[in-house]
Amino acid sequence: MNSQLQQRIQQVKERIDAACSRSGRDPREVRTIAVTKYVSLETTGEVLRSGLDQIGENRWQDAAGKWEAFGEQGTWHFIGHLQTNKVKDVVGRFAYIHSLDRLSLAKEIDKKAVALGIQVPCFLQVNISGEETKYGLAPEALLPFVEDIRGLDGIRIAGLMTMAPYEAEPEETRPVFRGLREWRDRLNESGLLGYEVKELSMGMSNDFEVAIEEGATWVRLGSVLVGKE
Repeated sequence: MNSQLQQRIQQVKERIDAACSRSGRDPREVRTIAVTKYVSLETTGEVLRSGLDQIGENRWQDAAGKWEAFGEQGTWHFIGHLQTNKVKDVVGRFAYIHSLDRLSLAKEIDKKAVALGIQVPCFLQVNISGEETKYGLAPEALLPFVEDIRGLDGIRIAGLMTMAPYEAEPEETRPVFRGLREWRDRLNESGLLGYEVKELSMGMSNDFEVAIEEGATWVRLGSVLVGKE
């Protein structure tokens, strides 16, 4: 196995364990998505052989060759902005969609899922930071959106997802991650779904430790874990 990859995996594990220790969490509650969008087909194969079996990609155009080569070897997460015309390519191949943020997309996912006889676990993307450059629902639109889509049989809401602004000091991202957790709790308290939503997809290479301290159950790690080649 690639020794640099193995070293990065071990370092990330130690950092996750330390973040869990600081926040009184069980490291088994935190799962890692290896984001392979910037690495080659060959490196993606090495990632899977290393034991990292949760793979994240942002664009179907970039992921297609990797999925054709390795789709049966891991669990694939679509973590980028999903265009409605790409739903037909993603649903049925990717086990999770982390970026559901509008009704037109929900209806398209539902249509394809029902046709395939499956239910797709989706994370609702919430723009906690309010940055205009980021996709996602405004926080106050979350509960009305859930009301709109809760009757779609092809979708199960797995959790919430957000992206924090890049900060030179990761501690400054804490309010964003805390905010997503609080909205997850509000969603559960509302009783809109009839089931409890537990998952929080938040935290990337620069800020995943803070995200874990605030309750992340999935972290999406690219360069810090798999590199950039």
